[in-house]
Amino acid sequence: MTTLFDNPWSRRRFLKRFGATATGLALASCATGSTSSNILTPAAQAIDQVVDPGTLEKPNLTIGYVPVNDCAPFAIAHEKGFFHKYGLNVKMNREASWATSRDGIIFGRLDAAPVVSGAVTNARSGAEGARHAPLCAAMTIHRHGNAMTMNKAMWESGLRPWQEYNGDLETFGQDFRRHFGSLPPERRVWAVVLSSAIYEYFIRYLSAAAGINPLDEFRIIITPPPQMVSNIRIGAMEGYMVAEPWNTRAISGNEGVGFTFAQGREIWQGHPDRVLGVMESFIEENPKTYRSLVKAMIEACQYCSNPDNRQEVAQIITGISYTAAKPKTCQAPPAITEDNIGSLPDCVTKFTGAAILGNYNYGGFDEKERLVEAPDETTIFFDMPSTVSTVPNDHSTFLWQSQSIWLMTQATRWGQISEFPRNAEELARQAWRTDLYREIAAEMGIECPADDYKVEPPEAFIDNIGFDPSDPVGYLNRFDIRADRPTRIFMS
Repeated sequence: MTTLFDNPWSRRRFLKRFGATATGLALASCATGSTSSNILTPAAQAIDQVVDPGTLEKPNLTIGYVPVNDCAPFAIAHEKGFFHKYGLNVKMNREASWATSRDGIIFGRLDAAPVVSGAVTNARSGAEGARHAPLCAAMTIHRHGNAMTMNKAMWESGLRPWQEYNGDLETFGQDFRRHFGSLPPERRVWAVVLSSAIYEYFIRYLSAAAGINPLDEFRIIITPPPQMVSNIRIGAMEGYMVAEPWNTRAISGNEGVGFTFAQGREIWQGHPDRVLGVMESFIEENPKTYRSLVKAMIEACQYCSNPDNRQEVAQIITGISYTAAKPKTCQAPPAITEDNIGSLPDCVTKFTGAAILGNYNYGGFDEKERLVEAPDETTIFFDMPSTVSTVPNDHSTFLWQSQSIWLMTQATRWGQISEFPRNAEELARQAWRTDLYREIAAEMGIECPADDYKVEPPEAFIDNIGFDPSDPVGYLNRFDIRADRPTRIFMS
């Protein structure tokens, strides 16, 4: 009998395929794995436990994170002992991408992880590109802290940071259209970190606001955050949207391959970025553990929010256990510890500091300084500046279910769900657990807004179109550019 290996050409094909598979598995194993030990730091050991681990259903947790600035509250909860304080023994697991972070929760490899806004709601609605699963979130990890990067070719074609357009969407649209119109179809590519999530919606929203149909003008691909800079360098995309520090790394003076067009807060001021995702079954089976987890994360977010701590936070997340985002020329130890953090050079936070400290450089290729100082608004971990919200007792970790409704309007607008859900309020209530958050926050002495819904004012959005959650279908019908045009959208 003849076998596959009797033919030398078949044997070569097998070895080639096996080699590619092995390489892929090796790369995957490097990208995802435990990089932060669950051994207590000296600071954590000094914290008195207020919750006895023996009273918790599941005190030993595995929590995922992605190597971007978003991991700051998780790093602080581990390094400063907030997990330990509330009776938790946490192993931190570095994830290769936001898809593996989300899927790790869904398939039980992770107990909890940060999830991109939109992923939780869309998992409930079954939007195209989203895993269909009963995900839940009771708190936001942070607001803002992300940006859109454009490559050098877009700069050379005349595009500039949004602030230099002074609100002129028409002129921006002309520049945007001119650039993409000059490209062959295979190069008309934008990248985001996850489909059916807020970054994809922001790119589509901006394009449509400028009069360009994103469904016709370009493709959107999915790329893990750490691969964004290298991929824009080799021409795999014209632009991308990602969390910091992967925008700051691209600007001239760093990697020199792009510039920041706009921070996410310029598209929607006050938007939620990451939420603390878990499965609904985790809350039901481990109610005490979940309370401890949320309390630890709230305290970590409060720590990150304190201006006196931000430099330290930016330093800690540059360690190899978290983002490893230090300039190659910066003479700093790979691991940031209590013993060496006081002697670190300033260059250590060149990439991570911009969004944490608020001294944000948009970059550019004309040697002009485009530094914007906005320490209270660039990344919001807990305290809400009055320029972002004036709602009494509002704070960043509080989830507004009305913002979940907005995310559903975008899933509808771009055809990821066939119609706006008739049970949208129920989906928002199931996915974004403000009821649990209020209970947990009250136990910590934290007051919360009385309502779950709020109107987003026109000035919060780049196109000055506000959002009233009481009429999401009317809101959708205001937009001419959408997946189902010219068909009108009606509530079923």
